[in-house]
Amino acid sequence: MEKYLTFDIGGTNLKYALIDEKGHIIEKDRVKTSTENLDAFMESVYQVADKYQGKFQGIAVCAPGKIDTENKVIYFGGALQFLDGLNLQKALGDRYNVPISVENDGKAAALFEQWLGELRGVDTGAAITLGTGVGGGIVVNNRVLHGSTFQAGELSWMITNYGLGVKNRAAYTGSNCSAVSMIKKVNLALGNKDLDDGLVAFDAINNGDLRALPIFKRYCHNVATMIVNIQTVINASKYVIGGGISNQPILIEEINNQLQKILEDNPMIGKQMIAPEIVAAKHGNDSNLYGALYSLLLELNK
Repeated sequence: MEKYLTFDIGGTNLKYALIDEKGHIIEKDRVKTSTENLDAFMESVYQVADKYQGKFQGIAVCAPGKIDTENKVIYFGGALQFLDGLNLQKALGDRYNVPISVENDGKAAALFEQWLGELRGVDTGAAITLGTGVGGGIVVNNRVLHGSTFQAGELSWMITNYGLGVKNRAAYTGSNCSAVSMIKKVNLALGNKDLDDGLVAFDAINNGDLRALPIFKRYCHNVATMIVNIQTVINASKYVIGGGISNQPILIEEINNQLQKILEDNPMIGKQMIAPEIVAAKHGNDSNLYGALYSLLLELNK
């Protein structure tokens, strides 16, 4: 059975796995992402690939930023700005002489859900990843949309609070639907020193702490608003919510509650829009590794 080396490039960690064509992980690990410069970053990638050389028949990568999937080029690179312009066909394909694929991390999450997760058999749907910003993958006619310039699904740039002005980051979904920002606000309200401690924040939320609950509900309202906006365009039957906080059942419950409130508060929308199914993603933090591989398998199998 053929095996593939898969990378999930993140701002904190570089995750990798050796996965077979059926989606079984043989080995996986992570290393801290080298953020100094491109040379240091690529050296860490080469160290992993050299370790498995001869054991894989292709390399699949997902990364932040706008991805030219045809020419295997990363643009912008999110927090890793030195990735801008990186051609992975030259950097990896030519070095290891194997097929290469590269996909945006949000779209990789949607591809995984199509392959082995909650979007199997779903004609029209979306995967939304809640993290530092908002990642997305839109599925229409059983295909993940890339758009004319590979920009489709970049949900962080959706304007949901125009009154703040387009120069204000808080006007955009990437800010007001940021899970990291919400957790910081909760911990600040609780008086915690570690503003990034998600477990402590959700302990307070789950216990109904009145310092935390309004912040959390407002956040879920923002996510529900984003879903309504997407729904007006694609009329999806299902939304899959990913990211670390999607492991908290109260998140999915409250997003559903807030969506129902929006539809009830505006009868014009409520009469026309049927609330889509909203569920948590499967496999959590490994989903991007699977999705990157599925992107490569789709290319190989046309």
